[in-house]
Amino acid sequence: MIIDTPRLLLRPFQPGDAADVFEYLHEPAMNCFACMKLDTLEDAREEMARRAGETEYYFAIVLKETGKVIGEIEGCPEPGDPQNPYPAGDTFRPCWMLNLQYQGCGYAYEAAHAFLDYLFREKNARRIYAYTEEYNVRCQSLCEKLGMRREGLFKEFISFVKNPDGTPLYENTCQYAILKKEWK
Repeated sequence: MIIDTPRLLLRPFQPGDAADVFEYLHEPAMNCFACMKLDTLEDAREEMARRAGETEYYFAIVLKETGKVIGEIEGCPEPGDPQNPYPAGDTFRPCWMLNLQYQGCGYAYEAAHAFLDYLFREKNARRIYAYTEEYNVRCQSLCEKLGMRREGLFKEFISFVKNPDGTPLYENTCQYAILKKEWK
């Protein structure tokens, strides 16, 4: 599956993407990506081999003009819940990350808009929601630009890293969401 936008391609990862992905994952910009940190180019090659099989919900964000991978976007359907009257797979939680060198150019919006449209139109999403750190104002602005509404703020919701003394560093997390009927 390939999603085509004016400046980007969203496509499955390939083994040759390792160096580009290593650029932004050797020091992830946000704590929520700390678990994805890659220490070596060899680690990146192994990660690309693993990702190559994920072709439906996990995409490299690629500049059409150069073929460079500048980020990634993913979103898997949530499993069903016996208490929920809606079918399994109608709710998605996307996650996106862009190389810091390419932020501020509209690429994140272009990729996220195309991906949400794909989830609504092709994967029959009913609801899409996203989490972002309270301090990540750029991501909050992106969610709002996509038409998502802020649904809440979870205080000390989750920890991805530790404080200098080894205790968990809990972060406040905002939740944004949009329904299919609200999508333009």
